[in-house]
Amino acid sequence: MSAALQVTAFGLALVSTLFLLLATCTDCWMVNADDSLEVSHKCRGLWRECVTNMQDGVRTCDQYDSILADHPVKIVVTRTLMITADLLAGLALATLILGLDCITFFKEDPHVKLKMCYGAGAILGAGSILGLTGSVWYAVDVYVERAMLVSHNIFLGVHYDFGWSCWLGMAGSTGCFVASVLLTCCLHACTGRRGEGPAQEAQGFLAGSSLTKGYPFVPSLGWGGYTRQNRAESGAP
Repeated sequence: MSAALQVTAFGLALVSTLFLLLATCTDCWMVNADDSLEVSHKCRGLWRECVTNMQDGVRTCDQYDSILADHPVKIVVTRTLMITADLLAGLALATLILGLDCITFFKEDPHVKLKMCYGAGAILGAGSILGLTGSVWYAVDVYVERAMLVSHNIFLGVHYDFGWSCWLGMAGSTGCFVASVLLTCCLHACTGRRGEGPAQEAQGFLAGSSLTKGYPFVPSLGWGGYTRQNRAESGAP
């Protein structure tokens, strides 16, 4: 059960990490939503702006200024959050690969492998929060900007809406969060009793047995504390 859970979480984390990388690198975070002339298709990403001519299909892209130049707050914040989320997701994948039961690395110490899975889940959770914050931040900022223009009756010919790159960022972040839950909560629930030894299991069995009820010495599995007072209390001769 735990091995299947690990493989499922790894597959989900791998796909989600690819989504995050594609969202960071692609150029359609903003797309023109209502170009009345419909002569071009414009997309804005975190790194450049691209325009596709709808008549001949020619696509041209303009790079933004230097990374150190002044940019809108939504671009700077989203870049920082998405890059950090990508790095954390990659680190979590590397850690999770080493922690899988099917990998021979640390095979003789299953507790270390289990801790590596927990650590990968925690890192994925942090990356998912950062990626989701960046994606939602960008989408909300685009929506608010458009709503302000509409409320002031300002029409610039083209209004932008958040595009498929932003959706990829949200989907990748959500997938990383689900994988984090599988590697922490669900995996802990499946392996919670793995650390109990035979003595603890026998003690738990005897403590709940009807044959041992009323005898205070049984939970400690010993006769040292069975005194006259204990016999008097229990009614034993």
